[in-house]
Amino acid sequence: MSAEEPAGVPAFQDADLMHVTDLLAGPERERYMRVREFLQSSVRDQSIGYWNREEFPLALVSELGRQGLGALQLDGSSILLKGLMYVELARADVSLSALAGIHNELIVGMISQLGSEEQKRRWLPGLRDFSALGAFALTEPDHGSDISRALGTTAARDGAHWILNGAKRWIGAGTIADFALVWARDTADGGIKGFLVETDRPGYQATKISNKIGLRIMQNADISLADVRIPAANLLPGATRFAAAQGLLRDSRAWVGWQAAGIQLAAFDLARSYSLARNQFGRKLAGFQLVQQQLADILGNASASLALMVELARIQESGKLEMAQAAMAKATTTRLARASVAMGRSLLGGNGISADYGMGKLFGDAEILYTYEGSFEVNSLLVGRAVTGISAFTESG
Repeated sequence: MSAEEPAGVPAFQDADLMHVTDLLAGPERERYMRVREFLQSSVRDQSIGYWNREEFPLALVSELGRQGLGALQLDGSSILLKGLMYVELARADVSLSALAGIHNELIVGMISQLGSEEQKRRWLPGLRDFSALGAFALTEPDHGSDISRALGTTAARDGAHWILNGAKRWIGAGTIADFALVWARDTADGGIKGFLVETDRPGYQATKISNKIGLRIMQNADISLADVRIPAANLLPGATRFAAAQGLLRDSRAWVGWQAAGIQLAAFDLARSYSLARNQFGRKLAGFQLVQQQLADILGNASASLALMVELARIQESGKLEMAQAAMAKATTTRLARASVAMGRSLLGGNGISADYGMGKLFGDAEILYTYEGSFEVNSLLVGRAVTGISAFTESG
């Protein structure tokens, strides 16, 4: 029991009211607890300064590598453990959870599943411990949700090389990555294909996107590709059709749901600690009815999000996960996350506006979760199409 808590009231520190972590097998639970302790003690508070400065924390990322968080896609972890690791990463810092999630679900996942043996030998060892970084370059300045239909970046075969031209936007780690996994349309057959483009090649230019309201640690970039020449061997042999990437893109959409649960647990942690420590009108803030209601609502939203994601993990383990399920999970959990951090910000009053108290940081980061990997609206329409059989994306339906 902490000094701020009244006698006779049990401490409730980990916020796992529904005992979700008990679902992990013994060794995985032990690993989870070690990583959670590391993230809370060595990452959470330290991330605030980096967030305020929009600075990438290379030292913290190296520590994530030493904790094995760069190899979650390769080390045999259960889907539930991977998900709970993303929860704890987001609970400590959403930007770093985004980096680890994109790294595992998209970069490592695609090279492991769709890459050549040479590409695996070259890149996977460094990716495992974060000594190498990749960027996933799909979104373009004029196309986000409609990218599979309207992708404009081109790749033209020229003998033993490919020549890439185009532009990408909102590319995480684009300014610091060793390579970018670039999706481009083959000018010969019109198909969308995946290419590994080393970022030091002539014609590749990445410019940091600054002044974001959230995910400020993640170095999102505008990327231009001007006659970038790469060897033919840089084409991912398993990614000669965009459909080959759909399963991994579906899984990455589900991954955001774990992040949304994590940011809500972070909001609960901060709101609970603040309300127990702060006195107003001669009594602890935690003793006011409206404060307790907000704490209960935040934890209720977080627990509902976690329960939904645990069920999604079960479906994913069975091999039955579909895009509509991933979209529903992403839309629902990020909607709840937005509500939870808003309550947390309100509970901290004026101090909730400042990132230095943590809650303002969460408030901004929640907006990014609500929007990326398919906006809330687009994911809602994917669910709507699944339950009605009518598409809202085209006039013909």
